[in-house]
Parts: sequence; C-alpha cells; structure tokens
Amino acid sequence: MAKDYVGRSKPKKRTAKPSLAVSNKKRFPLPLALGVVAAIVGFSVLLFNIKGTAPTPAPELSEIVKPQATKTKPKTRLPEPPKERTYVKELEEKKVEVELAEKSAEPAKPYQMQCASFRSRDKAEESKALIAFAGLESQIRRTEGKNGAWYRVVLGPFPTKRDAERARHVLQRAKINGCQIWHWNF
Repeated sequence: MAKDYVGRSKPKKRTAKPSLAVSNKKRFPLPLALGVVAAIVGFSVLLFNIKGTAPTPAPELSEIVKPQATKTKPKTRLPEPPKERTYVKELEEKKVEVELAEKSAEPAKPYQMQCASFRSRDKAEESKALIAFAGLESQIRRTEGKNGAWYRVVLGPFPTKRDAERARHVLQRAKINGCQIWHWNF
C-alpha cells in the first residue's frame, strides 16, 4: 500500500527545556587541583630530605701522605737544548718539479640555453619579456624546420656550463622552468 507523503505535515520541532538542576557552567576541578598541590608538596619534601646526603669525595693520596722534609737541596737540571731536526734541512734543500698540463689550442665550445620554442613570434616575445623580468637577456631566433617556422627563445653564449647552470637557477627562482643547456651551434 502506497503512503501519501505530500499531505503529511512536518513534525514539530522539539525545544529544549532548561533544566534547573544542571547548569552549563563548568565547575572547578577540585580533585585535580588537590592532586597537583599534593604532588608539589611531595616533591618539595623529597628535595629537602635528600639535601646534604651526597657522599663526600675520598681524600687524594697527596693529602694523606705528607712529604718528608729533605735535608739536601735538590739538584736543578737545566733543560736540554732542542735537537736539530734533520727533516727541516732536507725540506729547505729539496726542489720540486711540477709539470703544467698544456691547454689545448682550441677553446672549449660555448654553451647556450633554450627556454622556449613557439610557432608565433608574439608568444616568443612574451617569453623573452618574462626572462627579462628575471634579469637575463635573451634572443629570439627564427628557424625553419620540417613543420615550418619556429621561434626559439635562447640565452647565451656561456663560456662554461657552470655559467649556464647559474643562469638556469635564476630562471627557476623566477618560476621559468624547462630550459635546456646545449653546446652553442654557430
């Protein structure tokens, strides 16, 4: 049998009757306070009782045995002169030969960093502006590929890879990620 929920009225809200016996105020935790006071008093009594009960250190042997008075005067010894160290002379006379590695006549290839590559020049200009806000100078290069023209945003040349890494960390702090470091291709 189906029930008709449409004609049914909502149930009445029950209101909480204030009870006269129970108050909403929290009472002071008297047992807890008494326990804390008892713990403090007990700790104080313990400290007072153990005060001064530490064992005294044993007297040292030199205090127990008194030296006997000597009738003869002890002989004073002069300190011996320091012995001559032979290795000092050897080091002064030693000659060291060092061979310097020859630097190659051809300098190492410089590095470049590519941070973006776009189809449109406008997006490349936006990326160049973001890099300029980070404090670095970049260039836009147009390259022809199989798929058409690309606009690459590159930085460099950097003489060492360490310099390129330093610039990449500056860009990463400016939230510009994805830059790649390559050898410079002229």
